[in-house]
Amino acid sequence: MALRFYNTLTRAKEDFHPIHNDWVGLYTCGPTVYNYAHIGNLRSYVFADILEKTLIYNNYNVKRVMNITDIGHLVSDGDDGDDKMTKGLLREGKKLTLKNMRELAEFYTEKFKEDLKILNLEIPKGLHFASDYIKEDIELIEKLQDKGYAYKTSDGIYFEILKFPNYFNLSGQKDTSELNTESRIELNTEKRNVADFALWKFDDKIGFPSPFGTGFPGWHIECSAMGIKFLGEQFDIHTGGVDHIGVHHTNEIAQSESATGKNPFVKVWMHNEHINIGESKMAKSGENFLTLNILIKKGINPMAYKLWLLSANYGTKMNFTFLALEGAENALKRLYTAYLSLGESDGQVIKLYRDSFESFINDDLNTPKALALIWDLIHDTGIKDDDKKATLLDFDKVLGLGLKNLKEEIIPEEVSSLILERELARKDKDWTMSDELRKKIRDLGYEVKDTDTGQEISKI
Repeated sequence: MALRFYNTLTRAKEDFHPIHNDWVGLYTCGPTVYNYAHIGNLRSYVFADILEKTLIYNNYNVKRVMNITDIGHLVSDGDDGDDKMTKGLLREGKKLTLKNMRELAEFYTEKFKEDLKILNLEIPKGLHFASDYIKEDIELIEKLQDKGYAYKTSDGIYFEILKFPNYFNLSGQKDTSELNTESRIELNTEKRNVADFALWKFDDKIGFPSPFGTGFPGWHIECSAMGIKFLGEQFDIHTGGVDHIGVHHTNEIAQSESATGKNPFVKVWMHNEHINIGESKMAKSGENFLTLNILIKKGINPMAYKLWLLSANYGTKMNFTFLALEGAENALKRLYTAYLSLGESDGQVIKLYRDSFESFINDDLNTPKALALIWDLIHDTGIKDDDKKATLLDFDKVLGLGLKNLKEEIIPEEVSSLILERELARKDKDWTMSDELRKKIRDLGYEVKDTDTGQEISKI
């Protein structure tokens, strides 16, 4: 069954054919680790994880690389403003040194990895700090200098985009007049073109030694250098957010293809859309930076957030609300309850359902249809419970909703007593007592839902 992905570069859905017979090269743009990851940021990694698992589901060996940006990412993509890691050190009152910068990066990298684990995402084996590959950055910049693509100004080494005729192929822009100049214009009047980007930025106070002068590599060069080092001068798939299309990934292509002479640098470019968070909702709660820990403190299962993400295609813009998340959490509880009701033994994977799942997930990662298929399977009275369980576990190799490790919850005796007491209060129509008991049950970590068939209890 053919794998088909939407390729941003060609603006079309294409059959996937890897460059190598025995493996697929996959590069994921990783985080800049100067703070905790926002839940919107995490969509990129849920998407990339589903992609990797889909490739494995189709019997491909995957070599995946993800960069950890701990240097060189300026506040503006236009190469101006403070370095984000510098900003993080200032926020935490730490002295600006390379040692402190690395310690900050390691701390937030561990927090990022914890988020991945919470969402049941695979941590890429090829997870690398950008600051460990300065040598490779310098070598790539020197190649660009030798080939006449780079020039020097008082504040750094820049790539001249007009030397690369295909600069706008990925973004689809016609010329520099279509650029968002608000984020691209800076004080450096020495640049030959508004979109020329930094390969190396000089810094006399702190930085790495280089033939060009002490400083830092540009944000864009690190991904090219690491991609080429670990996956080769050409590889299969590169992922990231849609905000990377017009600048970061466009610059990656320009510098990589100019340095190596190989075209294309990457066969398939895949991008996930943004998540919008309503301003009024955020202002009302006083939270403008939502992390997984904030969701957990609110008593929300973070896996519900993952389920909500999978309810839309990765390329669809989503609007986050707590109401939508509540709906996803209710759906997750129903799924877990249904799965646990299937018993402990596993049967056989039902081929008809597996074929349908594969056709959906292979069609540009159509997770909404894959989730709908789960409910079709659960409600199919013609399928034995043990076969349903085996088939659901097969689906979860890709979706990663944590079914394999689910266990029947043993409700504590104290909670069971309160549930019985509340049932009696409801029969007596003592709604005040019923609400008080519901609160006591919630304080013990359990949620009670009243249904037509009685009380349903679930762990928060």
